[in-house]
Amino acid sequence: MTTDVSTTVSCLEQIGQTAGLVWRTLSEQGPQSLAKLVKSIDAPRDLAMQAVGWLAREDKVWIEDSKRGRMIGLR
Repeated sequence: MTTDVSTTVSCLEQIGQTAGLVWRTLSEQGPQSLAKLVKSIDAPRDLAMQAVGWLAREDKVWIEDSKRGRMIGLR
């Protein structure tokens, strides 16, 4: 199996840029449901979830299950 390095870097850059969008959106608008966050940043759901995961690994966001879905906010 071969991996195209330029594709990998491009994907990581895209996730990182989307993580920046997620962070700015949560900073400006406060905690949101995952569904609302995806709409707010206007990104594909998979990419938004990867970005949230990136921020979670860096301990920059909290994620909490609620009756209405998952809520996400900045730490």
